[in-house]
Amino acid sequence: MSVLPATVVTMINADDVRRLAMSLPETVEKEAWSMPTFRVAGKMFITIPDDGTSFAVRCPRHERAELIAAEPEKFWVPPHEAGSAWVRVRMAALEDMDELRDILVDSWRQAAPEHLAEAHPALRPGG
Repeated sequence: MSVLPATVVTMINADDVRRLAMSLPETVEKEAWSMPTFRVAGKMFITIPDDGTSFAVRCPRHERAELIAAEPEKFWVPPHEAGSAWVRVRMAALEDMDELRDILVDSWRQAAPEHLAEAHPALRPGG
């Protein structure tokens, strides 16, 4: 009889989001609306609402509907954010830290000034 090794699944949490966000160049954390937000060059690119189950990132509206339709268990938009260029991400639905990193980097690149983003070519999804 063969015994398979146990797989340890660690759910991504707000501390992981914070740690990865703060590792991105020139990122600062600032509280707004009673929640942590993360900014680059004064532009917000991540918020962590107090529900502790999700975070919000920048997402062009024209891409958002397709993203949500493809993975509704992972991405969503609350009604009060429907007019924004943001999408929520359910932490429990993320596959791993690499996926989290790709999502955060994509949001950072949307907010970062072009010269800063170009100065860090390794900060590309999958990079």
